[in-house]
Amino acid sequence: MQVFDYDYAPTSQLILNRRVWVNVSHEGQSDVEFLREEELICALHVSSRSYKPVLCYQISDRGRELVRHISRREKSVVDNFAHLRGSRELLKIAWDGDSYWLQSSSGYRRKSTVTETEDVSYVSSAYIPQCLRYGGRPTISNAHRAHESGIAACDNIRDHDLDQIITLNSVSVIVAEYIPFGANQMVQLNNNVGANELIQGGLVSPVIDDDAAGMTVDLSPELTSVELLDYTLTNHLNLEASINFAESPGVVQVETFGISLNAEGTCFYGMQIEAAMEKIKDQISLDHLARILVDVQQDSSAIVDSLLTQYQRNLLNLIYTGDAPNRNKVNLLIANEITPHLTAEEYMDKGECYENEIRQVIGDTKAAYDISEHDVLVFGAHGLLLVGPHARHYEPLLCAYLQFTTIDTFVQNFFSRMWILNDDMETTHGIIESIDIDPTALGRTRDRIYKLSTEIIHLDEILSYVREAIEVMEVPPQPKEHAGLWRSLYERLEISGLRTQLARRTNDVKKNLRSTNLSLGVLKERVNVASTARTVQLRESHLEQNTKHLCELEATNSDTVHSLQIVQVILAGMIAFSVLDRLTRHWVVQGERTIPNVVWFFLSIIAWVLFAMIVSRTFYAMNKKSRGMTTVRVSINRPINTKRLEFLLQDKTKLTEERRSDGRKEIVKLSYEPPKDEDFGGTSPSITLEYDEKNGVLLTASISYNKRKAKNGVELTGDLLRKKLELDMDKVGLWGEDATAKRLPSEPPVTGSPVVEPI
Repeated sequence: MQVFDYDYAPTSQLILNRRVWVNVSHEGQSDVEFLREEELICALHVSSRSYKPVLCYQISDRGRELVRHISRREKSVVDNFAHLRGSRELLKIAWDGDSYWLQSSSGYRRKSTVTETEDVSYVSSAYIPQCLRYGGRPTISNAHRAHESGIAACDNIRDHDLDQIITLNSVSVIVAEYIPFGANQMVQLNNNVGANELIQGGLVSPVIDDDAAGMTVDLSPELTSVELLDYTLTNHLNLEASINFAESPGVVQVETFGISLNAEGTCFYGMQIEAAMEKIKDQISLDHLARILVDVQQDSSAIVDSLLTQYQRNLLNLIYTGDAPNRNKVNLLIANEITPHLTAEEYMDKGECYENEIRQVIGDTKAAYDISEHDVLVFGAHGLLLVGPHARHYEPLLCAYLQFTTIDTFVQNFFSRMWILNDDMETTHGIIESIDIDPTALGRTRDRIYKLSTEIIHLDEILSYVREAIEVMEVPPQPKEHAGLWRSLYERLEISGLRTQLARRTNDVKKNLRSTNLSLGVLKERVNVASTARTVQLRESHLEQNTKHLCELEATNSDTVHSLQIVQVILAGMIAFSVLDRLTRHWVVQGERTIPNVVWFFLSIIAWVLFAMIVSRTFYAMNKKSRGMTTVRVSINRPINTKRLEFLLQDKTKLTEERRSDGRKEIVKLSYEPPKDEDFGGTSPSITLEYDEKNGVLLTASISYNKRKAKNGVELTGDLLRKKLELDMDKVGLWGEDATAKRLPSEPPVTGSPVVEPI
């Protein structure tokens, strides 16, 4: 550290729904807690947008009084760190989604290294507790390669003066987590690693091959090699995985995992530490173990993600809001010996020395117990530490405890995700309120409701997996009184009580999820109401516009009619004057009229009126005759022989032909006129046939007939028109063979009832 000489270790922290490894000094954290106890600073508990607790600090009045007595030299050290060099401009902290930055209002910006984790050289072997094994070969030890870490003895730790207060001998590390699993996923997982093949295991990758028929696929060289140890098709799978990820220059990491997965969803990733830096097997520093645990947490996510199905990865991304690779897990450290060996009470020294060291690997310590004279159990926020010569005898109890603890961690994340979902619903509710003023709000709301519905469906499925796992997982039977150490550890772990608590919590989450689903139903109903209102509004607007347009057209047509009537009158006058002029030309002698002007004027007016009446009556008669239209529409829907249709049309006059196709149908709309003959009264009807040419089905027929143009006494009715068309079709054999075979004797030739509409 630049100001305080504190040791630090990487700790997983949640920042804006992202889990980030941050270098935290537990010594500094202990000093802050001391200041709180002395009431020199005040603490305020608030909740973040991800519904995680946040602790804010502020100096108290008593603390301000104490600061006045601090020397200027000591203050200047802190001021130089907190201010821009050479000025009194205070540096502020900013988070860009990946890193923290120190920046000033003048534009200065410096990246903080607080989120840059450090690597150490180490050698590990695969480790799976014997209680999780079901036959198969033993794991392979890398003890013969322990010297590789000692030869390299390289790390990139920036603090070269680490206070290594506590060391462990013969350390085994287990990192555990819960992933939604089931029997079908377990079968798929076994197939993914080739459990049923002659040659099992091999390299695995999460990459999906989009071109399965191709000859090549591009992959990163950082792959994981897995070797199958033992499995049952629907219940469990034990693997040995070798990591081939790139490391910092000079850092040697021989990293081999033991992986145990079961259908209940608990995933164990274990390793035996063979060497850490120059220490082989024993005297492993907790400072180095803290950095090794970061590798285990990160690499275990990469390994298991390569084995899971895409659907399971999607479920994890839903729970961890897209940050599944950095999900938090539970640590279990088992060691044969701890140095210095103290009682449990002595390790819990309230941040003086030992407790800060233990915090680096299992988080904030909760309690510590002496299981026996030589065995010590320490509970932390992120895991357990069990040390002593009998520690490995307790593996069945510890693994059972981890099963329920991992579900506890998963349910916490599930519950937080529920609140984020509720926030999204509140945001959606706000968008719904703005539908009337925001034209894009309705579309955005539908997209959000679709996403929320999908998330709720998946959350309900995840919760069913969790509840099933709690029911299936077995609680070890309580040891008898003479069991001694087993009974002592069993009572400290309280596995039965933990299971009961998880069952109650999942029931509560089920209620919350049901309530959220009902709230989503209300949102859907509101969107439907808003959508209907928007549709009605648009229809009313369009109807109003169309009505206004029709009124304008009506007014225009009325003006046109009046203009035509005026033109008719003028035209009649012009005709009348021309005729009168031709008839009376010989009455004019040498340019003088023999008829007086007054008589001539009235004679012209009379002729004008007479011709105007003749023209008006002529137009009226023509208009009346054109309006005597009878229309017959018949729905047929019968198979026809489309080739015979050509015989029906060979002596007809085609008027129009329209075609439309959708792949399966070829709809033709054909209009024609038969020749004028006495059967139609000297006029000709217009006939329109609509049929599917591709499938040979006659759909509808329409006949338009002007009976006022027919001769008196020969006008045809709608029923006669239909029958005549029917006879023409029968005459050419239009109907298909199937239709003729199925036709009943009493069935009319053309189905459907005609609709006669005078136009």
